[in-house]
Amino acid sequence: MRHMLIFTTVFFLAAISAAAATNENNFQLKNNWKIQSSEKVKESGSDISKPSFRAEGWYDATVPSTIVGNLVADGVIRNPFQGRNFEKIPDSLFAKPWWYRTSFWLPAKKFSTSHVTLKFEGVNYKAQIWLNGTLIADSGAVVGAFRQFEFDITKYVKFHRENVVAVEVDKPTTGAFTIGFVDWSPEPPGHEMGLWRPVEIHMSGNVSIQYPFVATKVDTATLKKAELTVSAELTNNTSHEVTGTIEGSIFYADKTHNKFFFNRGPRGGAIMTSEKSESKAPIPTTISQGVTLSPHETKTVAFSPEAYRQLIMKDPHLWWTHDFGKPNLYGLHLEFRTDSPTKSRQLVSDFCNTKFGIRQINDFITPEGFRGFMLNGKKILIRGGGWADQIFLQQNKRKLAAEIDYAVNMHLNALRMEGFWGENSDIYNLCDEKGILIMVGFSCQWEWQNLIGLPEDEYGCIRSPEEMKLAAEYFKDQILWLRNHPSIFLWLYGSDKWPRPELEKKYLQILGKYDPTRPYLASAAEHTSAITGPTRVKMRGPYDYVPPVYWFADTSHGGAFGFNTETGPGPQVPRFSSLKKMLDPDSLWPINGEWYYHCSRGNFGNLTRYNDAIDSGLGTPTTLSDYEKKAQLVSYDAMRAMYEAFGAKKFTSTGVIQWMYNSAWPKMWWQLYDYYLNPTGAFYGAQEACQPLHLVYNPADHNIDVVNSTLKPGEDLTAEVRVFNFDMRDKYHFKKHIDSPANASGRITSLPQINSLSTTYFLDLRLYRGKDIVDENFYALSTKPAILHEKESTWYVTPSSPADLKELNDLPPVKLNVKKEFVREGNRYLVTVALHNPTKHLAFMTYLSVRPGNLDDPVLPIFWNENYVSLLPGETRTVHGWFYSEDLRGNKPKLEVTGWNIEQ
Repeated sequence: MRHMLIFTTVFFLAAISAAAATNENNFQLKNNWKIQSSEKVKESGSDISKPSFRAEGWYDATVPSTIVGNLVADGVIRNPFQGRNFEKIPDSLFAKPWWYRTSFWLPAKKFSTSHVTLKFEGVNYKAQIWLNGTLIADSGAVVGAFRQFEFDITKYVKFHRENVVAVEVDKPTTGAFTIGFVDWSPEPPGHEMGLWRPVEIHMSGNVSIQYPFVATKVDTATLKKAELTVSAELTNNTSHEVTGTIEGSIFYADKTHNKFFFNRGPRGGAIMTSEKSESKAPIPTTISQGVTLSPHETKTVAFSPEAYRQLIMKDPHLWWTHDFGKPNLYGLHLEFRTDSPTKSRQLVSDFCNTKFGIRQINDFITPEGFRGFMLNGKKILIRGGGWADQIFLQQNKRKLAAEIDYAVNMHLNALRMEGFWGENSDIYNLCDEKGILIMVGFSCQWEWQNLIGLPEDEYGCIRSPEEMKLAAEYFKDQILWLRNHPSIFLWLYGSDKWPRPELEKKYLQILGKYDPTRPYLASAAEHTSAITGPTRVKMRGPYDYVPPVYWFADTSHGGAFGFNTETGPGPQVPRFSSLKKMLDPDSLWPINGEWYYHCSRGNFGNLTRYNDAIDSGLGTPTTLSDYEKKAQLVSYDAMRAMYEAFGAKKFTSTGVIQWMYNSAWPKMWWQLYDYYLNPTGAFYGAQEACQPLHLVYNPADHNIDVVNSTLKPGEDLTAEVRVFNFDMRDKYHFKKHIDSPANASGRITSLPQINSLSTTYFLDLRLYRGKDIVDENFYALSTKPAILHEKESTWYVTPSSPADLKELNDLPPVKLNVKKEFVREGNRYLVTVALHNPTKHLAFMTYLSVRPGNLDDPVLPIFWNENYVSLLPGETRTVHGWFYSEDLRGNKPKLEVTGWNIEQ
């Protein structure tokens, strides 16, 4: 039992950084679950939930996960992602409801009296819940994938004895507002039925604390002051009046520790180093308030900065995205103490811990009428991607951490979630810690009849009072769950469409009550609500392949203006090592229907435009190896151009979300890295485009721009522009001393008309500070450029004819001199590679990978500060990276250097 309000900083920080399972009054029921189909179980829930029941023949399971996810983990379903095995998973497995069963022991009572609740953070889709032989809730009460359910089980649990929970889960049917992957991947078998988010036990005394919240307001003019409002919900669990005190402490969440960090280095890259941080936390801010609660009363208590002047903080450690600064976090500890009958002392009844960030999010409207966003008063260009959870909703914390680190490695600053994704809080915690913004949203599958099976109109498919009530409950539960995360900068309560007025009013009431601190939008597309007006964002595509010039030249559709909430240049085919895992051996080459099965659905179930661009622009591939290198070049160029165009036109352009960021299953479309964490050419194109200081070529008007994506001015810089013929003869050379204003873009020069250029020629851009290279950017261009057929544009693509770059097939082979160094540091390896081109020829698109000894698969995840490097004749380039030592699987690291014309 803890009676002191102020604990040592180290103890407190250890508490708030741990998972819920480690809190003394809170623990998750994660392991030791069993599952079985009700078709094979004849006993009742009353019998199954008794300790005497023997779950013989049941499958092992963990929570959170779906039924099918657990069956894959148990090996019941094998190799679901290879070939077309996914569609062979029998639906009959999920025809009947499934049972979950686990047992737990309660420790000794922590409080003067003990009140126990059982919480389900996510059940898909209906459930009946039993505990120790008693029905706690039936399937009429537990409905909805995004509801959160909490039950008082005090009179049913036993201390110092085994307790058993049994849950019968039924899958969603047609018309259910459930989890969905729309057209990103196949419909999962079983429709994601299961306990897909954590199940949790909470113990307290007479009064329990829920939903702590810290609302922050920053003085954006000076950044020297912030006002905090702290609130929480208190519930009297007794039938008599209770008096007591709620007390809180606010700590800066930093401590003495060893940490790894990304040293920005000359290119803002991913040089992994370590440092000893000796940071002394400031004295905690403390607050307290007396409270009286009527029998069974629930009351929200608040601490305002007007009443509690200590909540007006001077020189706060602000939360920033990683490209703007440090994502500083604070911790809040709350305790409620009840008065004893004699009021001679107080007893701890409940406590809770949460993290938060001090930051201010606002939006603004551009002169052109589009919406943008500001962080702590600074305009921020949103550069992100669309997130998807793993298709079976299997939890893998290590993979998740790598995926968020990839966003930092690419210099992206945002993710968009189509719906309230995340099996638990891990992704939000990681984005808080790493400085990545999140748009949390609404599933468009609830808006289209062909996806949900309900009639649609301009507002989607949510029509009846019952449906609107469920949607509003979803919204409320998710906001209460997520609102403390500083990474969340926008609530979207519509996707392709927008809610009907009656429903929007419900959403607005919820926001006004539970989170009035953030911007919100009725839709991710351009709509005008009768209540909240125009959204001022766009969703005009494209979703299929377009050439680089599109993003600069287009002024009507998805080009670089406004905020494009989802868009992208279509497919990003994985590298060969991943193709081998997802395709049957006899389907690897030539491209066939199995490839298309691993595309997306609907209009995107093919590679037609992408492959046409390869064939017409680079020459028809003759082998899988030839196809691989051409596909990666097309993806690199296409993705680089999209992010570069939005950067060069900030803040006429205010944001772009690549559709998509990652993949729910092994696929060919919409991903910056593949399911196996193998970066595609698009990954490194995005990384190049989003460098902190970057030179950009605009193929539409031939201008050269400098883009500064930081809050610091780039001073005393030199920009160098060179154009080379195909034979590497210098055709144009320009140098200029420049300064680059913070968080802005600006024109440096324009390429003049250059005579006697070869059909394929090269543009090399470099940015120096003294002799140090700050940025380099290399383009293969054509005197026969791409042509956009804008009159034929559709909602998802503008057809085009690609630039003629077939001469690239005639590049002479180059043998590079390579020096490498691997250094073990903790649980990671740092790798440094010096590449030297000793020839008179271009070394084009040099690709670096690390393998575990002689094994075929590459080491993944891996974090290079650049890749697909092109080296001029005589040039030396040093590339840095790091990876986890455990991914060597006991082998020594082996560097592999390949490329377009690189000899082994």
